[in-house]
Amino acid sequence: MPVTDVRQDLDNLTLTITADFAAPVERIWQVYADPRQLEKVWGPPTYPATFVEHDLRPGGRVTYYMTGPEGDRYAGYWLVTAVDEPTGLAFDDGFADQDLKPNPDLPVSKNVYTFTAHGGGTRAVYVSTFDTAEEMQKVLDMGVVEGSTAAINQIDDLLK
Repeated sequence: MPVTDVRQDLDNLTLTITADFAAPVERIWQVYADPRQLEKVWGPPTYPATFVEHDLRPGGRVTYYMTGPEGDRYAGYWLVTAVDEPTGLAFDDGFADQDLKPNPDLPVSKNVYTFTAHGGGTRAVYVSTFDTAEEMQKVLDMGVVEGSTAAINQIDDLLK
């Protein structure tokens, strides 16, 4: 399992997930740069993602929805704030309605993904920062740790 550590820091309003992959940094970057690959790992195994927009540049927008086993759909978006190919990216990640428009009633997190060479492979560090403890707690209660861990752990199968 690639995920090696999960830290919830309510004082600093951050959730940090660390994962190690037996692949070079450039290969891990490609998982996020290619929407067809990203679809295979963005949602948990029972909620695969479909990316509608994938403009991975500063100021770009990424939209997607995840479809559950009963056909239920959950939409989301990224507003890309920084791209440093192949070592990382930053984006605001939010929930969306069925028309892929931002849902202002749900939290938005600021995310920084960093990929560095480590132990012959890549260490990926995923940091999500929230505006308030209440917003962070809301996504924790929604299962973000379990869902994100399951999603990230799927990357190994994609790399084979």
